[in-house]
Parts: sequence; structure tokens; C-alpha cells
Amino acid sequence: MEIRLVMKTARSASIELDDGGIYKTKETYRILVNESEEKTTDTVITSVYGLRPDTDYEIRVEDMQGKMQGNLAFRTDYEFVTLNVRKFGAKGDGISDDTSFIQAAIMACPANSRVLIPKGTYKITSLFLKSGINLELAKGAELLADTDRSHFAILPGLVESYDETEEYNLGTWEGNPLPMFAGIISGIGVSDVTLYGEGSINGAANHENWWKNEKVMVGAFRPRMLSLNRCRNIRVQGLYFHDSPAWVIHPYFSDQLLFCNLIVENPAQSPNTDGLDPESCRDVTICGIRFSLGDDCIAVKSGKIYMGRKYKTPSSNVHVYQCLMENGHGAVTVGSEMAGGVNNLIVEKCRFYHTDRGLRIKTRRGRGRDAVLDNIIFRNLEMEQVMTPFTANAFYFCDPDGRTEFVQSRETYPVDDGTPVMKRFYFENITAKDCHVAASWFDGLPEAKIEQITMRNVGVSFADDAKCDVPIMSNGVDACSRKGLFARNVKKMVLDNVTIEGCAGEEFELFGVDEIIRK
Repeated sequence: MEIRLVMKTARSASIELDDGGIYKTKETYRILVNESEEKTTDTVITSVYGLRPDTDYEIRVEDMQGKMQGNLAFRTDYEFVTLNVRKFGAKGDGISDDTSFIQAAIMACPANSRVLIPKGTYKITSLFLKSGINLELAKGAELLADTDRSHFAILPGLVESYDETEEYNLGTWEGNPLPMFAGIISGIGVSDVTLYGEGSINGAANHENWWKNEKVMVGAFRPRMLSLNRCRNIRVQGLYFHDSPAWVIHPYFSDQLLFCNLIVENPAQSPNTDGLDPESCRDVTICGIRFSLGDDCIAVKSGKIYMGRKYKTPSSNVHVYQCLMENGHGAVTVGSEMAGGVNNLIVEKCRFYHTDRGLRIKTRRGRGRDAVLDNIIFRNLEMEQVMTPFTANAFYFCDPDGRTEFVQSRETYPVDDGTPVMKRFYFENITAKDCHVAASWFDGLPEAKIEQITMRNVGVSFADDAKCDVPIMSNGVDACSRKGLFARNVKKMVLDNVTIEGCAGEEFELFGVDEIIRK
């Protein structure tokens, strides 16, 4: 076993127990901190809490028979002071509005210090983060969000500069600069913040409040649970997010982000409640998270046409590992708002269970020449009960014109400033069992084919009672079940040890593929 330190704070640490397991370890282990047993764990990424600042620690890992499997040593970070929100007036009774008291503690907190939210239920509207602090939700602490829209601040989409030459963007909705309600926790232009602990954040959303008429803007668009706008060096560890009004965690034009050992959960029928959507972000690590949602688990984005063309900021260097994705539309999605492009996305050592799709790429004509998708890597994955494991859809019928002839036509159109680019996609060492609809559905534009798809050591098998459904969302694609590997409009396909079992028809259906290399 290899033991790695993923992150540490003054009061906590997260470690990776690499025994070859994916999300779950192959067996249960005992975690000892300075020779005292702290916990048992069966997850690869696990965390310990209740540590003291500026102190040396040794973590020892043993199997359940007491045999040592490995250890590591580290020193916790320095901490100056702790500000307990109870001393600022917060009641934590689940009835009183504790927003101003917690916000006072945050604003009063000096650098390298902690704001502590102890056990209790704290009703809030929006909290705003401040640079240089640690915010801890202790075990048994819950932030309970208000659901009255009139109590939330509205963040404008665009504010024009005084000299009318520039703009300030605060609000955003599905890739466009539009007014939105402030997040339940918001960071705007902050840096060096850690949000962590064993507590929970309850968005309190349901079909009678935020999810009612979810596509209609009422005052502003729905808030995210954690909204990070132009932030840097933000770490989020250990928390339980659930019942979000909209997307749960939304980093926006932000860099150097770590999301570690979280639980992100929404009901299966909740609308537009994506789990974690980095948009025009760079250097993002997502590890040890369990997602169970009503929409995409992770969706990597970079704006619709206006934001993509103006700011030309792709999402890049995104690393996802040791995560569990359950009950979502897509396990990991790219787009459909990706006009700034997405590159260098690596998803590895993850398990997808009962999601509609595994990889889900969504684009369309009009996204633009900056909408470049390149170096998308999926490797060492396990999928089960996934309807279609691999999809790339250049005809996604989003936006008001999504079903028009311009977007949906399979005829060759002239390449222009609105033509998106799909480059290199890699799939390696992946098993997908008990699938339903299709092994893959790659559908590129005839005028701008997908440059290269490489599939190596990929095995797909279908469930005996396979369901019938659509593999991708575009006009002219009918519902099917147990269909093999479908690809259309690809320049080069490399198929190395790709097996499909239980297919209802031909295993490989390739149309408009210029070069096929089979090994």
C-alpha cells in the first residue's frame, strides 16, 4: 500500500490509501494518529479531524488484524486564533437568522486563523468568504439555507465600467452573464481559503420553492450552494452538501482549487442540480467525492458564446480521481457551455454507477473556434449500470435555436467562426458492465470531424434486461438498446483490445471515419 498526504490544515488532514481499490479500498483499515486509534475506513481518500495546530503527527495504517500497512508523518499548519461564531451571537437553534453573526466572525477573522461553527443548526441566507481564513463546520453543525428569495442579495450579470470600456461580471447562469442570487456560501475575488469539517450544508430546496418552474427567472436565477468567482487557492474538505437550489459547487474563472473527500447529494428528480461545475478554471483537483444527483455529477464548462469569445479562458488542467458517481445524467460531462474550450482533463480511478452516461461531451455549431476540446483522458475506470459509457455529441439541442436545421443538420456546413473543434479523446483500461443503450455514441460534425479517438483495453458488456433509451440528446437519434460502438465523422480511430459483449447487432458501426487502426 502507498499512503499519500492529499491535504492538511491546522486541524485536519486527508490521506490516500492506495491499495489498488477504486473509491473503496480492497479491505477495511484502522487509522491510528500518534499511536491512538482514530477511526476505521474503507475509502481510498479519508480524513482525520480534531488535530492541534503546529504539531507533529504520525498516521499509522493497520489492517483489521493489526498488521501495519504503512505510515506517514506531517506537521499541521500554524493557526493564530479561533473565533467561535457562538461568541458573536449565533444561536444555532435552526430558527433564528444567524447570517449576520457568522458573517461578523468571518469579517473579524485575521489571517491564518479559524472561524469555528460548532454543533447546531444555523439558519442563513448568504455568507461571503474572506481571504486568508479557515472556516470549519464541526461535526453536528449544519448551515440551513433560507428559501425566501426576497432575503437573498442579487448579483448583477454585467456592470459597465465608468469609462464604458470594460465590465465587471458577477452573476452567471448556464454560461451567460445574467443576474443570480448570491450563493449560500460565496467567494468573490478571495484567495487562500479553506472550507472544511465534518458538518453539512443544507440547501433546503424542493419542488415547492427553488425547483418550482426552475427555468423561469424570478428576481434572479437560482443560487449555487458554493459559488467561487475569480478566486485562487481554495480548498474544500470533508463537508456534506445536499438539496441544492441549483448547481451545488460552481467555481468560476478561478484557479488552484482542491475539492476533497466530500459528499454531494441531491434527489434524482431535482432539476439542474449538477454536483461540481468548474467553469473557465485552471488547476483543479477533485478527489474522494461521492456524488448522487439529479443531473451531471461533474460538468466542466467555459461559458456560452459571449463569455467564451470575450475572455477566451478554457477550463484546463482538471484532475478527477478516486470519486464515486451515482444516479446522475452524466458522470463527467464537458459542456455544453464550453465556448472557451476545455483541455487537459484527466479522469482516473473512479467508479460510475447507474449514471445515464459515463463521459458526456456536449457541443454544437455556434459555440465557436475557441471551443476547442483537446487531451480528454479517461483511464482506469469501473462502470456499472451505465446506459451509454462513452458519448461525444456535436449536435446537442441546447439553447432556443437548438433544434433548428443549422444546429441539427448532418449535412456539411462551411467552417466559420462558429465551428467548434473536437480533438483528442483517450479511453484506457476501462470496464463497463451491465450497460443498457449503447457502448459508445460519437457523433462529430461532418465539416469538423473529431480528430482522434483512442480506445485501449476497453471492455463493455450489456445487461440481460437492457433498457431502451436515447444514447445522446440530438434530433434524429432514436431510442435503442444493446447497440455497439457507434462513431460518425472521426478522422482517426485507434481500437486496441476493445471488446463488446451482448450486443444486439453489429459490435462496431463506423461511418465517415477516415482512418481506423485495430490491434
